[in-house]
Amino acid sequence: MPPHTRLLTRLRDVEVKIGVTYAARELVIESAQSSEEVASIVAAALKDGSVLNLEDEKGRRVIVPVEKLAYVEIAEPEARRVGFGAI
Repeated sequence: MPPHTRLLTRLRDVEVKIGVTYAARELVIESAQSSEEVASIVAAALKDGSVLNLEDEKGRRVIVPVEKLAYVEIAEPEARRVGFGAI
């Protein structure tokens, strides 16, 4: 894959933070799916009462039973600012 294609793919990644009950730390994955796709997967899992099954950009799977979910935060990547602009 050419370097510029990898950069464009990386810029579209969505960060997903999953809070699990009785766990001290949250799970954080970067997904190549859009935020709408991730939100529909979460909604379907909650509706079914089954498991939340997400895959990260490297093909690793995160599977969490929905009864253990505390929250799911879906964040679009921020464009990095370059230069010395006013804040």
